[in-house]
Amino acid sequence: MTVIELPWTTLVDANSLAAVLAEPPPGADAIRVIDARFSLADPRAGRALHAAGHLPGAVHADLNEDLSDLSRIGHGRHPLPDSEAFSATLGRWGIGPQTQVVVYDAADGSMAAARLWWLLRLLGHRRAAVLDGGFAAWQAQGLPVTDRAAAPSALAPYPGRFDMQQVAGSEEIANRLKHAPGWLVDARAPERFGGEVEPLDPVAGHVPGAVNRPFALNVQDGRMRPADELRAELQAVIGAHQPTQVVLMCGSGVTACHLALAMEHAGLAGARIYADSWSGWVADRTRPVACSG
Repeated sequence: MTVIELPWTTLVDANSLAAVLAEPPPGADAIRVIDARFSLADPRAGRALHAAGHLPGAVHADLNEDLSDLSRIGHGRHPLPDSEAFSATLGRWGIGPQTQVVVYDAADGSMAAARLWWLLRLLGHRRAAVLDGGFAAWQAQGLPVTDRAAAPSALAPYPGRFDMQQVAGSEEIANRLKHAPGWLVDARAPERFGGEVEPLDPVAGHVPGAVNRPFALNVQDGRMRPADELRAELQAVIGAHQPTQVVLMCGSGVTACHLALAMEHAGLAGARIYADSWSGWVADRTRPVACSG
């Protein structure tokens, strides 16, 4: 019999999660599964998909409503949620300091499973992992799916507040523009980074001095690539910078979290995230913009 060790802190495969859900190890703490499926094209689609079928016991996390605070103007398309509100949400989901959390989205974790993983890190909660390959990998293994709504026992709000030392702000980004390349890594697709197209934000381009590492390079067939491969590639991107000196960004602070997860998986832990990201940077039209070519 395979022994499955908890806690999971970065990734977990579908079969390991299924085994623990079916027969929790003796003395294991509670496990909560969170369905974070979301579509930028149709913000209602995630909840509809969840209602149609989800992992047993999973509750749904909405990127706009639960993992962001859209009332915060000037902080990009997905501003960080209020720390107290997020803690209360975790309590309603039955998540406490000893809970093992597993979060998934449709496939690779970039929309928005890794975002929830990172928000838990901001609270100091390390017992959190992303389901590698997401709902697609679960289905591919023929594992059970249900449309029955979960009703976890609610807890008090999660104790603690966000550690904002892990979050970079626009002022810091502006003050570091002349630093050697590699400290600011943008996870958007190359054509958006280069300013060739911009389907979501009012200004195209990138922060001057940023380097591009598309998050899609972290995965193959919807699953995270091997840690040693990622480490070699990501180390080349950040160069002489230590991971703790690195800031990650994207369009709105969501896929940057996937890059943070990849770095952690690769043994390059400690990078911070510019939560406002590109959409927050260009909210102030006086800030400089660069385009490739």
